[in-house]
Amino acid sequence: MFLLRNNRQISPQSKGYGNSEKRVAVTIIFFVVCAWGIGFLTPFCVVAQDFSYKQGAHDKQDSLSKERIPFRVVSWNIENLFDTHHDSLKNDHEFLPDAMRHWNYSRYKKKLADIARVITAIGEWNPPALVGLCEVENDSVLRDLTRRSPLKELDYRYVMTDSPDLRGIDVALLYQRDLFKLLSSRSISIPPLKEHRPTRDLLHVSGLLLTGDTLDVFVCHLPSRSGGAEVSEPYRLHAAQILRTEADSILNARLHPQVIIMGDFNDYPTNKSIREVLEAEAPSSDTLSSSKLYHLLARKAKSRDFGSYKYRGEWGLLDHLIVSGTLLNQSGNFFTSEEKANVCLLPFLLKEDNKYSDKEPFRTYKGMKYQGGISDHLPIYTDFILIPY
Repeated sequence: MFLLRNNRQISPQSKGYGNSEKRVAVTIIFFVVCAWGIGFLTPFCVVAQDFSYKQGAHDKQDSLSKERIPFRVVSWNIENLFDTHHDSLKNDHEFLPDAMRHWNYSRYKKKLADIARVITAIGEWNPPALVGLCEVENDSVLRDLTRRSPLKELDYRYVMTDSPDLRGIDVALLYQRDLFKLLSSRSISIPPLKEHRPTRDLLHVSGLLLTGDTLDVFVCHLPSRSGGAEVSEPYRLHAAQILRTEADSILNARLHPQVIIMGDFNDYPTNKSIREVLEAEAPSSDTLSSSKLYHLLARKAKSRDFGSYKYRGEWGLLDHLIVSGTLLNQSGNFFTSEEKANVCLLPFLLKEDNKYSDKEPFRTYKGMKYQGGISDHLPIYTDFILIPY
């Protein structure tokens, strides 16, 4: 602390400086100046402290802005979602009110409500971000599902194919607009092979994520096993090869390819369409490659009690979730893992299997008999972590 001096030099030997009264006066002045100095500096300390607090709050807010957002992807064959009106260009007579199945508006409305309930339940606390659907008849049933069923509360949008399938069934993708901004969608036709009837188109959808990256989604329903698995296999291999070519065009063209392939392949993970054509294998942390495809459920499917479909008492996985290697990179801003993928086993999706014991999917019809169930397939899903850009 420096005290101001007057124009005269003050000498320590000065007589006046040594007396007690002046010592007291100087002491008082010293403490007054000190007190003044502290009072003067305090606001600066408060400002500095406030700045430090605000900076900390800003850092905390910045940290929160990078909060991990759940992003669930679902794939489900919903088994013959037909309306009750005849399409003159399609063979949909089986699902008309005057047909043997006696499909009517009340049954149709119940099925819509049940599907909505399942999708809502799969989402738990958040609606699934993406839902791939197989066996939807037309745009009308998708509009009814998203706008006139309980699902309307979740505000889904959708895109779908318009395929040459003789029965008129197609595939569709429901999406949440706040998590997936639609960029484009297109149908990829499968030219029919000799002696095989036309099949469903593949659906390719591109959307923008909150990470700033593009996500490419393929929804598929490959040719059925009608006539026998071996006889019909060439048609599935043909469709899988077209799918592989389309996926490769994305994997090779994008700097950061993010690809999801899902749907009902009418084949198991060990069949040629999956194992040899798509070359989709269970992930291995030692050999992950951004240009390869990985099957999220292949390892679990080796268990005899695991599957999305039950045939003659045996569970099997006909529905698949396949991703590019980029989406398994845990250091990225959008990723998943095989541990996050599973079959959905909600109790109301199952019923007692009286013939083979255990449980089986609670389907709408068993043969021609109406059961009032939902589907012969169980939904499959995986959870992604999304870190906004």
